[in-house]
Amino acid sequence: MSAELPEINANEFKKVVESRRSVRFYTKDSIPEDVMRQCLDMALLAPSSFNLQPWEFYWVRSPEKKQRLIKACLYQSTAKTAAELVVCVARRKTWRKNRKEILEKIEAGNTGIPDSHIRYYKNLIPFFYTQGILDSIGFLKSIIYYVRGIFVPTPREPVSINDMKIWAVRSSSLACENFMLALRSFGYDSCPLEFHDSSRIKRMLGLPYDAIITMVITAGKRAPNGVYGERMRLNKINFIKEV
Repeated sequence: MSAELPEINANEFKKVVESRRSVRFYTKDSIPEDVMRQCLDMALLAPSSFNLQPWEFYWVRSPEKKQRLIKACLYQSTAKTAAELVVCVARRKTWRKNRKEILEKIEAGNTGIPDSHIRYYKNLIPFFYTQGILDSIGFLKSIIYYVRGIFVPTPREPVSINDMKIWAVRSSSLACENFMLALRSFGYDSCPLEFHDSSRIKRMLGLPYDAIITMVITAGKRAPNGVYGERMRLNKINFIKEV
């Protein structure tokens, strides 16, 4: 049985979303360790396909590594002045390990997960996410999907390593947004950085070849000159389509 849903204040959440900005300069104020840990915990509550959680967060705390990361971020002001730096990494190959742990949790106790979903973990997930050497299995699946899709609605991806990269980055981006909104809810700010030297960051963190740097997130207390003017958004008619 699911837990009782708490009362939610929509206006407070709206305040969090509307006050979140990409901050370029921070004050010298630190972020309490317990706040960082709570925000990282909330990042991990983000949704992911089949709950496979293809992400890792590297909270860079070593002064030496922070300087190397700032350099890899091209000495951008948001990185140089940040109280904390976090690297979000997408992992396209951890689905096997995570699937195994989920099955072990299911078998260890009553999770309330229906049998049909347990069959997904045992049978369908390996079929969906295994692509084979040089996408050989994925290519065969793409043919099967195409033929089947002529007659009934059919999932078409993933059928390649590139599709798996997109899958992992998509889910990890959701976790990044959780993390940034969590920081704002505690009164702190952030900036997502995609402009960086990913090769240097991967070497610094000792990441395996399948790891993808989704983004570097800077965090701290917003300085008076922290944002560049008013928020600019284009006309929503360009982005919201009612069909």
